[in-house]
This record gives sequence, C-alpha cells and structure tokens, in this order.
Amino acid sequence: MQTLLDLKLLATFVRAAHSGTLSATAIQVGRTQSTVTMQIQRLEETLGQSLFHRSGSGVSLTGAGERFLGYAERILRLHDEAVSAFSDKGLHGSMVFGCPEDYLITFFPALLKSFGTIHPDVEIKVVSAPSPELNRLLHASQIDMAITSTPEIHDRQKIVRTEQLAWVGSKPALELHDFPDGAIPLAMPASNAMDHKAACDAMDDAGMRYKISYASNSLTGLIAVARSGLAISVMMQKAVPADLYILKSPMPALPQLGLQVVTSSTARSPAISAFGDHIRNLLPFL
Repeated sequence: MQTLLDLKLLATFVRAAHSGTLSATAIQVGRTQSTVTMQIQRLEETLGQSLFHRSGSGVSLTGAGERFLGYAERILRLHDEAVSAFSDKGLHGSMVFGCPEDYLITFFPALLKSFGTIHPDVEIKVVSAPSPELNRLLHASQIDMAITSTPEIHDRQKIVRTEQLAWVGSKPALELHDFPDGAIPLAMPASNAMDHKAACDAMDDAGMRYKISYASNSLTGLIAVARSGLAISVMMQKAVPADLYILKSPMPALPQLGLQVVTSSTARSPAISAFGDHIRNLLPFL
C-alpha cells in the first residue's frame, strides 16, 4: 500500500525547519514540545529517513531533510491553493510588487499568470527598479513586496534561487570586438545596482582596464548597446538574448546573486502572504 503523508505532520516539519527549535515550533502550532517531537518522529518513520540533526541548541536539517523541505512546502501550498480555488472565500485585494527589470522580464509573466489563475480577484501593481531602490521603497512602505538581489547566496532560509551574472557582447570572444584604445568599454546598470558593483569589482581585481561608456537602468537599453558592438554589458545569464554571446576568458569571472522575497513590515494581507508563498514555491523551478 502506498504511503500517505499527513498534512499536519508536514506543517509541523516545515515550521521546525524554519524555526530551528522544537520549543518555538510548539508555540507556533499550539502543541506541547513532546507532541511536536512525536509528530516529527512519526513523519521520519513514514519516510524511513532521519530529517533532523538534534542538539542542545535546537535542530538542523539532515541532507534528506533539506531535500524533503521543498516537497513539503509545495504540498502544503498546493493544498491551500486548491481549497481557496474551490471555495467561495477566494482572496481579494491589491498589492504593489517590486522587481528588477531582468527578473521582471524573465520570471514575472509565469509567476503572475499562475497566481492570477488561482486568485483572479487580486490586483498586482508592479514597480521595476534596482534592488537597493526596492529595499528603500520597502523600508518606506511604498511597496508591499519585492524580489531583490543579494550577494549573500548561502542563507537557505532566505534565498529562493541563485542566478549567474554574465558578460555579454555582440561577438563570441572579447578580442573580436576590436575596441580601439585598449580600455574595455562597458555598458552598465546605474551605479547603485549590484550588477554594476560586481562587474567593477571583478575588473579591478583582475587588473583589467575599462571605462563605463554607457549607463542605464533599462535592460532594453543595455541589450541595445551590446548589440551595437560598442561595449560589453553585464546582466543575468538567463536574460541574455539568443543573438548575443556570453563572454568568458579573458573577462574575469562574475559572481552569482541570490534572489530573495522581501515583504514590507506593514504588509499583512492574506493576498500578499499568498503571493509571497507562491513565488517561493514556483520561482526555483522556472
């Protein structure tokens, strides 16, 4: 007989994975700590896997626990979405959502379409800006939620996925561009963008001569300059159009950036919470 997973056990497991202590989990789920311990043990017995390392300071996920966490969160989210979709208590409301332009073009259509299918009565207004500006707007409560970039890619509690930055040109190799004076002309996002800092740091660390010939917060503008052959640009690898080339050596290696979903401290509505969960569940698989 096929094993069936208990949703209550999954919910307790997810909360324990995020809180890191069974005592905090017990408060969150309204149970005693011994009951929470028994629920985790029952889930481990069902799966035949140990999900947590236990210590005096709390619990941490095993390798199996890390793998199972994504499944558990998706199962719970699909359950909630199904109940909402087939009840008369569908979500209503509006929100202001922020996103850098490259993520907006690459990921947002699929996120919006799938969420809108489930929650057609939720209105989402979109603001496109670099991550530092989005962080400022979040702090000022001028937007409700945003996908932002961070160089800290190892925080598994916050990072939804990672993306590789890439040098982009109109020809497949740097030497084919034939820039006249030896200094590599760059088409860059505005100076407050993380892509800009990452590219300049990489060039400086490699001791390569460069000049910023074009600056724009518009991804469309950077793509246009790269297509002209007048400069090398930098952008998220998944946003590189098919007619442009990703440049390798001698261009220095660029870092990865982490994508995180951040909510304003004043944004509390069920619609905002549901959209945040939807992004966290779907974005890693786009």
